[in-house]
Amino acid sequence: MFQKKQIIYSETLGTCVVDNIVSLSATKRGPSIQYYVLKTMFDNKVSYIPVEHHQVVLRDMFTVGEAKQLKDSEQYKKDKHLKDAVDYVLKETVGKEEQT
Repeated sequence: MFQKKQIIYSETLGTCVVDNIVSLSATKRGPSIQYYVLKTMFDNKVSYIPVEHHQVVLRDMFTVGEAKQLKDSEQYKKDKHLKDAVDYVLKETVGKEEQT
C-alpha cells in the first residue's frame, strides 16, 4: 500500500503524488472502498484509483539505475509519461547531488 505524499508511477497517468487515501461508498449504507487520490505532477489531473483490485498499474517511482537504463530504451522515446517520470528521477538526483 502506498502512503500519503508518496511519489509513484502510473502507466496511464505518469508521475503522481498520493494526495490522500479516502473511503468512498456508492450509497450511504453500502460498503466503503478505499481509494488513492492521485494528483499528476505534470498536468494537474486528479484520479481516484481503488487501493485494491485496481486495473491501473501503479508502482514505486523508478530508482536512479532503472531511470538511467530506461533513458536509453525505445520505450522512453515513445512514451511521454515514461519520459517525464525518468527525467523527473534523474533531475531530482542531480539536484540532491548538487546540494551535498
